[in-house]
Amino acid sequence: MRWFWIIWLILPLTAVAETAYVTDNLRLGIHLAEDTSDRAFRMLESGQPLEVLYRAGSYASVQLPDGVQGFVKANYLVTEKPAKLILAETFAERDALIAELDATKKALAEPAAAIAGLEGQRDELSAQLESAQSQIVGLQQENDNLGGLQDRYKGSLPISWVAAALLVVLIGGFLLGMWWVDHRIRSRHGGIRIY
Repeated sequence: MRWFWIIWLILPLTAVAETAYVTDNLRLGIHLAEDTSDRAFRMLESGQPLEVLYRAGSYASVQLPDGVQGFVKANYLVTEKPAKLILAETFAERDALIAELDATKKALAEPAAAIAGLEGQRDELSAQLESAQSQIVGLQQENDNLGGLQDRYKGSLPISWVAAALLVVLIGGFLLGMWWVDHRIRSRHGGIRIY
């Protein structure tokens, strides 16, 4: 029996402190009396972290982060974070990620505008290229047509040249004819012109 009391006295000293949380949706009173028979001097909200100093039956001696010590009902303590804390941490992470996303969007806004400008230039240059290619196709067709005409009229002369040559030949022929008539008349009449 003696060993039982010695172990009972040493047990709280050797117990390793563990972190526990008040369960979800609960307001738990912390008491000065070990059996929580007195009035709670402080109310703890769900998710409140606290350190369990030792457990004695259905009660636990706890210490709050601000150093306040007292007793609570051990059945309302859990070792895993309650959903309320997990949810709050998740919302905090989400808010941090949203802030980071907004910062990233702001950082990428200028390059995005530059990319949009370059895409506009690309579209404009593509339209100019298509226009130039259609002009090239048209010029190639015109060149092919002119090449065909050139082959067709390879040996022929332009009408203006032919007209000029005819005019020269007519005037020359007329003058040569006049000279020939004059020469014949003179040779018939002994050098005298008779018309």
